[in-house]
This record gives sequence, C-alpha cells and structure tokens, in this order.
Amino acid sequence: MESLVQRYEQRPVHSIQHVTEPLSSSDLADLCDCTDLAIEDGGGFGWVDLPDRDTLELYWQGIIAMPSRLLFLARQDDVICGSAQLILPPKHNQAQSFSATLQSLFITPWARHSGLATELLQCIEKTALEKEIEVLNLDVRETQTLAIKLYENAGYVKIGEHPYYARIEGKTLKGLYYYKTLKSQEAPL
Repeated sequence: MESLVQRYEQRPVHSIQHVTEPLSSSDLADLCDCTDLAIEDGGGFGWVDLPDRDTLELYWQGIIAMPSRLLFLARQDDVICGSAQLILPPKHNQAQSFSATLQSLFITPWARHSGLATELLQCIEKTALEKEIEVLNLDVRETQTLAIKLYENAGYVKIGEHPYYARIEGKTLKGLYYYKTLKSQEAPL
C-alpha cells in the first residue's frame, strides 16, 4: 500500500490539449468551473461578475466553433484547470498574416505555481510556429501580476500602455501591450 509520504511526493500529471472537437459535458463543466474561479480571482475575459452557466457554456462552445480561434486546455491530473486562445489572422489580411494574438490565458487558482501556465504558453508558441506565425501579440490588465511575470519571463516585450483599458468596481485600470517574435530574426519595423 502506498504511504502518505509517497503520495505527497508524487507530482501532479500535467497535459495540454488543443481542442478541435466539441467538449464532453464533463469537460465543459470543468472548464466553466475553473473559469468561474479565475473570474472570481480577478482574471480576464472581460467579465467582472460571474456569468450564468448557460452564458459561459455558450461562450466556450462558440470559441470552439470559430476556425480562427484555437482553444488550448490545461489539465492537472486529468481535470481541466486552465485555457488559452490563439487567434489567427483573417485569411484576407495578407499584410499581417505573420502575426497572431494570444488571448485569455489563465490557470485556476488551485493549480497555479505548478508550471502549467509556462507549459501552456510554450505549447501555444509551438503551435503558432507550426502555423507560420512569427509574432505573438497580447494585452493584459495591470493588476494581473502573475500573467505579467509569466509573459516577461518568457521574453515578451512591453510596447505600450492604455490608460483607460478596463473598469473594475469603479476603478479605471491600465492595459499593458506585449509582443514576442517567435523566430530568430530582427523585430519587425
């Protein structure tokens, strides 16, 4: 029989999944649950108050249905605990076809500090390169300090601030804008 020490020493199993098919009802429930926790903790998505479950389920089902949005799920011990989206440029936008946007990366509070956010970010960058994306852009609220640290540690370069980016509980917050070149080349002009 496994001792408590052995169980404590076991590390959680992480996995990252690029979603291409509709989610099972249990996966959709897990994704909505962890989204609720992230929003309550001050996470992004633009929501300040928790949306009702039907709205949240429709949101995630809509993301999966959009061909230009690639949804990635983070799992710890097979439970969904985070996600991120890679937004590809529209096919008609040849001038910016080399760049994409990273949006809504989050790990639910109970799974943070496990390395999952870094794994998720690396998976998205790898997928972007496979799709011939050379530059990733993103924006984040100034209060999302863990996300800012993640991006800056991963080599994202801050290029500006928007002083009127979001309003939370009557307080106006700045937004910070970042980019990262994924190929070893000079930064675009």
